[in-house]
Amino acid sequence: MEEVKLSEDEIIENEFQTLLSEYLASNHRKKVEIIERAYKFAKQAHQGILRQSGEPYILHPIAVARIACKEIGLGSTSICAALLHDVAEDTEYTIEDIERLFGKKIAQLVDGLTKIAGGIFGDKASEQAENFRKLLLTMSEDIRVILIKMADRLHNMRTLSSLPQKKQYKIAGETLYIYAPLAHRLGLFSIKSELEDLSFKYESPKIYEEISQKIAESEEIRQKAFKTFSLPIVKRMDERGIKYEIKARIKSVYSIWKKMDAKNIPFEEVYDLYAVRIIFDPKRDEDEKRECWEIYSIITDIYRLHPDRIRDWVSRPKANGYQALHVTVMGSDGNWVEVQIRSRKMDEIAERGFAAHWKYKTGDNNDNENYEENELDIWLKTIKEILESPEPNALDFLDTIKLNLYASEIFVFTPKGEIKTLPKDATALDFAFTLHSDVGYHCIAAKVNHKLVPLSQKLQSGDQVEILTSKSQHPKQEWINFVTTAKSKTRLINALRKERKIVSTAGEEIYKKFAEEHKINPDDLSMLDKIMNHFGVVRKEELFYLMGNNDITLDDGTLKAISEKRPNIIFKYLKKPFTSLTPSKLSDTRNKEDEEDEKSFIDRTSTFVIRPEEENKRYNIAPCCNPVPGDDVLGYVNDNETVTIHKIACPVALRLKSSFGERLVVARWKEAKAAKPSLVSIEISGIDTRGILNQITTQINNLGTVDIRSINMEAKDGLFYGKIGLTVHSVQSITEICNNLKKIKEVKSATRINQAKTDK
Repeated sequence: MEEVKLSEDEIIENEFQTLLSEYLASNHRKKVEIIERAYKFAKQAHQGILRQSGEPYILHPIAVARIACKEIGLGSTSICAALLHDVAEDTEYTIEDIERLFGKKIAQLVDGLTKIAGGIFGDKASEQAENFRKLLLTMSEDIRVILIKMADRLHNMRTLSSLPQKKQYKIAGETLYIYAPLAHRLGLFSIKSELEDLSFKYESPKIYEEISQKIAESEEIRQKAFKTFSLPIVKRMDERGIKYEIKARIKSVYSIWKKMDAKNIPFEEVYDLYAVRIIFDPKRDEDEKRECWEIYSIITDIYRLHPDRIRDWVSRPKANGYQALHVTVMGSDGNWVEVQIRSRKMDEIAERGFAAHWKYKTGDNNDNENYEENELDIWLKTIKEILESPEPNALDFLDTIKLNLYASEIFVFTPKGEIKTLPKDATALDFAFTLHSDVGYHCIAAKVNHKLVPLSQKLQSGDQVEILTSKSQHPKQEWINFVTTAKSKTRLINALRKERKIVSTAGEEIYKKFAEEHKINPDDLSMLDKIMNHFGVVRKEELFYLMGNNDITLDDGTLKAISEKRPNIIFKYLKKPFTSLTPSKLSDTRNKEDEEDEKSFIDRTSTFVIRPEEENKRYNIAPCCNPVPGDDVLGYVNDNETVTIHKIACPVALRLKSSFGERLVVARWKEAKAAKPSLVSIEISGIDTRGILNQITTQINNLGTVDIRSINMEAKDGLFYGKIGLTVHSVQSITEICNNLKKIKEVKSATRINQAKTDK
């Protein structure tokens, strides 16, 4: 039978009807009329507009609404906002029009989702950071705005292939840096995993394909192992009359790569490729926790328990609402297997996020939802605090927000036994700010489990912490180095700024008094410049601060020293000092500089070709990741129109992609080998035998084109571990070295360390 080709209108109508069907199948009140009105309005507003893929634009808002409805579980208000979310930005209609037609709440959500120009970061503002700030401002009033934004971002990532490569890098980097952690913080685990995988797919397509292929190839072995592992559990569960389902959940491609990267191991050595998930229907809701432990008992009766890998998020759920009991046991094949035990309700919250079930302040509140609402309120309050005094720098602002999107949490106790939730690696100082700002400002030390410790002490789950304070204590600049939470960092920075302003004001008064005593006009900028030059200070605020802090003093000797110096000594602080040029010479120089500027201008719309002869002229290699020819790379255009080349997966590049996407350029190597060698590090381990070091160095020297720069080896209990610093000309050389080293019988692994840590 020949397939009937549908018209554009039929495709659009079918998609909308699917959305309606999914909405009608949900538990929400059936407000179909307003959804239909929003659809017709959006369809008319976007009439004739196409996406870059060539499809009608209205299919995007419908897809976003479907994700919001089916995958997150939102109702009619959110569905309408999703359908209308691009109307105010891309058409002639305004937020006021939307409010008039659909009410204040839907208009407020759409406004939060609409991008804006300009912002708090000045002329060089990062548009992404400003948009994100506005999104968070609206989110702090209504959590649904960020959930709809998640749906929007997910659909954009699903259709990213239609965009140019440069835009793919920018959107994928931004997603991995901010939106995936935010999805995790909101408990949207399915969406978080998909966002990570899709970002990784566009950032590192070769590695993504390799891992995907290996996952597919190992499917049969995994299924067999799962069947063997689950059989005795199924038998016992059936005997107890428990209603349940058991399934194997494969790790995502991105999480597998993260493990390979962190441990420097190949795919074949990632033994926990999958986790076993047991989802049960409790006989009664109040028996939910007890039945989790009953299933735990069944599993540990069959298999040997790993005592250090029990995670009880049933008794104390995560701050994002996640509840489950995780236990790791030894399977019959000798591999550790993680088992996740959840009730049906726990599973729904884990997959879709408890925020989707949150009763909004306009709705009804349930006693059994008080915990989630309280946790969410605390988190939103912290976001509000950060937004009240955001960082002036876009990257710092995003970093501060990201600090609050922590993945791992610890629970610590006050001296009275009250539980406080903190991120993993939080310090005693973080705990002090959690109690109260004043406690943080005036703390001098802490007692952890009754033992005196410094404020930089990292806390562990279960610690009991007491903070010691003194009224004479004030915030210190070095505290910035050991605060980890956004709340602590924001409050500390604000306090330091206030203190600095007070000291600077006092310093300015000292300067005015000095000027008055020596009959100097305090507003004489030339004199102020000379004094700044004398003390090596470039800003008057810094000069006043140093005076107020008694770090420098003004006296007769200062004036004498200034008068003895030539006036043009100040020019040494300029990037290009003045020279004695005639007008004609100056004109010639300007023409040459103009020509050089024209030559150095980087075309950000085309691929930047990395030519060896142009290194340190048009581009430089980023020292943070030290890419070599053959690595997947991108370029970042600096203020002086030179390009810094980063590996695509470099953490620094990830931050740049999330905040300065407009400065990125697609880059490729012109030559397969670099003109001059680059320093890389190889991590190697294996069985310690006599002469092993000689075998390793011989294999490397056999290549001829590689030089050994450093070797650091350590042997313990019959094994050896080490790092070798090498100079190479390409990725191919590194691969060849690692493969050759693995040919040595005793060598069990040899892999490149991503960041060059070996000293030159």
